[in-house]
Amino acid sequence: MPSKPASSPIPDDAVTAFQIEGEPVRGRLARLGPAIDEILRRHDYPEAVANLLGEACALAALVGSNLKFDGRLIVEARGDGPVRFVVADYDTSGGLRGYCGFDPDAVAAAATGFARPGAKSLLGKGHFMMTVDQGPDMDRYQGVTAIEGETLALCAEQYFAQSEQTPTRVRLAVTQAKPQDGGAWRAGGMLVQYIAGDDARGSTDEAWVRTQAFFETVGEDELTDPDLSSQTLLWRLFHEDGVRVFGGAPLFAFCRCNQERIETVLKSFEPSERTEMVEPDGKIRVTCEYCSKTYAVDAGAVTEAPVN
Repeated sequence: MPSKPASSPIPDDAVTAFQIEGEPVRGRLARLGPAIDEILRRHDYPEAVANLLGEACALAALVGSNLKFDGRLIVEARGDGPVRFVVADYDTSGGLRGYCGFDPDAVAAAATGFARPGAKSLLGKGHFMMTVDQGPDMDRYQGVTAIEGETLALCAEQYFAQSEQTPTRVRLAVTQAKPQDGGAWRAGGMLVQYIAGDDARGSTDEAWVRTQAFFETVGEDELTDPDLSSQTLLWRLFHEDGVRVFGGAPLFAFCRCNQERIETVLKSFEPSERTEMVEPDGKIRVTCEYCSKTYAVDAGAVTEAPVN
């Protein structure tokens, strides 16, 4: 039996890639601490909405960290429920951001009687999407499936089954410390995928069945426990077969907004529309939906100079 790892723990805010030793099963483990706390505190959403956004960010990190090029992965779900949409944006540098659109009264009603309503209860009928953006010189790729299952993890599993025909299991978790302990948010996620057998390997079904049995034992508290390292959790789950860990890719909260981008967007509006935005002090104020930062722009700075 492989010995328990004694190496220093991979820190928070990282995605760890791993493979079951000698088996055609690979996976990734995401652990989010300060990064997800910063993202969720920016918005001060109701608990149920913050939980949904935290899961979406963990999922974006799990899937996006496997991209082999510079670009972005966008996880998005839209429906007719109390939460109209949730969006999480992962940049291959490790940056994460996200936000939700929702009806506060409808969310409060949906949360009645539940500690935390799941994705299906919050989003209702709609679609789950993943979009790969390789930059302005390449076409975007988007896969879409219906929102099925109560959790965002089940939506992701359905997506991989339909869009990529890759047997995949996903587990996501979000927790918040008690107010007296600072109220910090944490998130975690694990993804395992099956590499099908071929003539050289023969059948690999048994290995996948075993991996799923171990995967089913992971608890949400383990995915978010700040005192449990990634290596220790993986060893706890897969030590009977052995697990090879490939290191951690960093994650951090970020946003692409800046003064120049905001001014460029404002210039795209018709003059009459910009006029309606001007406040009594002569400023146009714009709040970024992703990071909640507010920009004050002089109205004259976004007025096109007259053509002679």
